[in-house]
Amino acid sequence: MTLVTNVPLFALHDSARSDTAILRSSTTGVADLEHFLRYPETSIRQQLDNRTQVQPDTQVTMKASENDPFALFTLPPAGETPADKSARERREAEEKRISDRIDEELKAEKAAMKKQKAIVKVLLLGQSESGKSTTLKNFRMKYARAAWKAERLSWRAVIQLNLIRSIITIVETLQAEMDGEPIRVLSVPRPLITHTLQEGDLAPPRQSVDSEFLDLEVEAAVSTPIQLTDTHQLLKRRLGPLRRVEADLKRRLGAGSEEVVGGGGGVLGEDQPALVRRTKEFGVRGWKHVLEGPLAALNGNTGNDRPGSKEGAVDDATEVIAECRQDMRALWADPTVQEVLKRRRIRMEDSAGFFLNDLERIATRHYEPTDDDVVRSRLRTLGIQEYKIEFEQGSNFLGSVGLNGNFGQEWNIYDVGGARTARNAWLPYFEGVNAIIFLAPISCFDERLLEDPNVNRLEDSLLLWRAICSSKILAKSTMILFLNKCDLLKKKLRNGAQVNKFLPSYGNRPNDTPNVVKYLKDKFKDILRQQSPEPRVSYFYPTSVTDTKATATTLKTVRDSILREHLKNADFV
Repeated sequence: MTLVTNVPLFALHDSARSDTAILRSSTTGVADLEHFLRYPETSIRQQLDNRTQVQPDTQVTMKASENDPFALFTLPPAGETPADKSARERREAEEKRISDRIDEELKAEKAAMKKQKAIVKVLLLGQSESGKSTTLKNFRMKYARAAWKAERLSWRAVIQLNLIRSIITIVETLQAEMDGEPIRVLSVPRPLITHTLQEGDLAPPRQSVDSEFLDLEVEAAVSTPIQLTDTHQLLKRRLGPLRRVEADLKRRLGAGSEEVVGGGGGVLGEDQPALVRRTKEFGVRGWKHVLEGPLAALNGNTGNDRPGSKEGAVDDATEVIAECRQDMRALWADPTVQEVLKRRRIRMEDSAGFFLNDLERIATRHYEPTDDDVVRSRLRTLGIQEYKIEFEQGSNFLGSVGLNGNFGQEWNIYDVGGARTARNAWLPYFEGVNAIIFLAPISCFDERLLEDPNVNRLEDSLLLWRAICSSKILAKSTMILFLNKCDLLKKKLRNGAQVNKFLPSYGNRPNDTPNVVKYLKDKFKDILRQQSPEPRVSYFYPTSVTDTKATATTLKTVRDSILREHLKNADFV
């Protein structure tokens, strides 16, 4: 074999690799490749000599290629004409343009993915009237203060509507008493639920598949109606204009938004036969378009004007409410009215949007809502509401882990409809959720679902919690439980309500708030541990979300907990 001299060893091997590509692309690629494999040294020298003979003017470049074999690939084709060169350069320019465009698209996609990964996605889940919207209000009040203040005055119409609805409820109750209408009887529930709780918690035999909860029947009827006086009749007539104001406010808030609720639906909204009469509740599609749209203008919410500076239906409502203040106060304070409400088991104070104790302040011509008023107000939202909240940079938690960018600064919070018929719309929002804030109103151990009076509300919360915990889509999500409405629970227990009459497994434990909260907290924890597809981070808080100061402290802890888990999953901490 002939040895090649004066060729560095590394150049020899690099040239061999380069010539392999050259030989494979030649017209006699197979034969050349066989020759190359048999006589690699002579093949390399022969190829270099051939290239030099074909293009004498590139001898200097070819000599350089002995030290830089990649230079072979940048040489123009043999015998290239000026026209060919021009076409080749145009082709190469187009290829570079396409390559640069692809690089930019990949770069933009990578940046979008990085931004999306930095956004925290939170779902607020729970049954209807569990406190989801109130929790969202607290979030916005604390962490989106500018937007909150801008729309606060627009909530005046909602609060006025809540006030009027309370008065109309009382008037209708008085009319039912005058007419001698019997109190509605709620029979023992029929078997609707296909789940059972723990075996050890089961109560004595009952006709429901889930026998964890017992239901006490309400009195069948009033034997002798309470006698109402001419004063009550006069108050009813004098408060008649409030019905017109109610219609005007509903139209301004969202004409045609009244939705049929109740009458069926399983735990997660699956179809169930309707066994009860369907009822209606006023609601709107979303806060934003109502509060930031025409309603803001009608309220004179320009930033400087005082309420009532604009002419229109809402200001007319303010005028009528102010004129009816004394009559509303007299109706609410009347002992006979209170007796009728008690006999018919209507607890106005426990209902959302209760403002009758604030009549002197709200029923005025220049009323301006406070933060607490807005949080306590009730405006049912239909469907899914999405809100974006941007936390201030340099927050204590982000700074403590040395993170100064925008990671975790933007949150998307979704408030979903809690009625059984609305729960089937939750599923599309489960993907990519960082945390679930589940609200379980524990004061409702003696209440029934508005949609289906055959189901105990606390029972429904436990079953819904089980369904959420067992979801494989949410297996990676942080679970946060708010044992909500502890203030109402305390009031009920103080008034003599016995938990073990509705929840037999509670047994002989003390009938006080701390013990009831602990018992229910342990029950929710057990369900999470048993039903979760894999171990997960969870937090449990007893709350009263209408208490804005206490809730602000809880939300700060919740925010830091969610961010901590978000950062862990992103390998930041």
